[in-house]
Amino acid sequence: MNILLVGSGGREHALAWKIAQSPLLSRLVLAPGNPGMASLGELRPVKVTDTQALVALALEVAADLVVIGPESAVEAGLADALAVAGVPCFGPTRAAGQLESSKAFTKDFCARHGLPTGAYVVCDDAATARAALECFAPPYVIKADGLAAGKGVVIAPTRTEAEAAIDDALGGRFGEAGSRVVIEEFLEGEIGSLFALCDGTHSMVFGHAQDHKRAYDGEQGPNTGGMGTYTPAPLFTDALVERVRRELAEPAFAAIAAEGAPYRGVLFVEFMATAQGPKLVEFNVRFGDPECQVLMLRLESDLVPYLMACAKGELDRLPAPTWRAESAVCVVMAAEGYPDAPVSGAEITGVEADFGPQTAVFHAGTRRDEAGVLRAAGGRVLNVCALGDDLVAARTLAYGALSQIQMPGGFYRTDIGWRALNR
Repeated sequence: MNILLVGSGGREHALAWKIAQSPLLSRLVLAPGNPGMASLGELRPVKVTDTQALVALALEVAADLVVIGPESAVEAGLADALAVAGVPCFGPTRAAGQLESSKAFTKDFCARHGLPTGAYVVCDDAATARAALECFAPPYVIKADGLAAGKGVVIAPTRTEAEAAIDDALGGRFGEAGSRVVIEEFLEGEIGSLFALCDGTHSMVFGHAQDHKRAYDGEQGPNTGGMGTYTPAPLFTDALVERVRRELAEPAFAAIAAEGAPYRGVLFVEFMATAQGPKLVEFNVRFGDPECQVLMLRLESDLVPYLMACAKGELDRLPAPTWRAESAVCVVMAAEGYPDAPVSGAEITGVEADFGPQTAVFHAGTRRDEAGVLRAAGGRVLNVCALGDDLVAARTLAYGALSQIQMPGGFYRTDIGWRALNR
């Protein structure tokens, strides 16, 4: 079958890597892709938000399936346009995608349907938002309402810092995404990421992982799109997975369908395991990045049948996926200045080394210049991933590979997996 994969980051590189292993695949087209994906399929320079051009490309290559990687393509309405053109798509409609594209929508959605989450207030102006802080205790959670590439969340320990975060968001730091802010209750507990597939009617759990949002070791520094992940994590007992499925994932699928937007694709449920049970932190309407990378390393089943089943409403015909017994870890190498003002253009060397069959390097933000030199072209630049018999072994391989890669100004956390190691 012919598959068009939309996206250019580390998540899409990992998806392409896994899709390329499927015996069902005849042709893989990547739009726009990145230098690391060039060996896996055909790169086409089409922007992920250029819906019209992507539909035309899908028809040109006779795509049997289009796989949406990033949330920006969901918000642009790619799934809706593909449905009109009669092309099967793995990815939700724009209406269903509001579960990520608007945090205010999601909080109100949870309130309407009784999904467990923290208290919140939605504010359209700074004066109202500052006054709303009186309803909360520090630390204060301030979120830009719209899509902000994972960087629209500030956890402010003081009232002064919370007010500054409000002013930043409403003052234009995140563009239109920050035209409203959501102030939320700070949830105490341990955070986790669970993934569930849905075909509009049927659903199943599709893996879980634990990530690290802060930029620096010891959970210090600003929030980022994610600096590393690992799976399996001790947090995910069978009982907890069942509660998240029963109390968050399945009710969300049923409720969004009841509101007229049946969900087709993967739902990323980020939750806090609190003393009162799991509570939603946020939904994302795509695979996590960099959670997807470790999931693809551990996924033993062929990915393609699950993607197609979601698109065609046939998920109930498939068994639960099988997973490798090993642990997987992903460490993100970021550019100098990330997340606030990442510096582009640094030369990257050592990536093409043979790190062994248990290690994979996924490109997250790279480009090749006219001379063919690989350079940094984003905040998160590389995802260095490895499988090992346990987390310690996987970390050893990943950090060993990182030590052989050079990128001036680049940095990464050295403590990925610390929660599991400290138990």
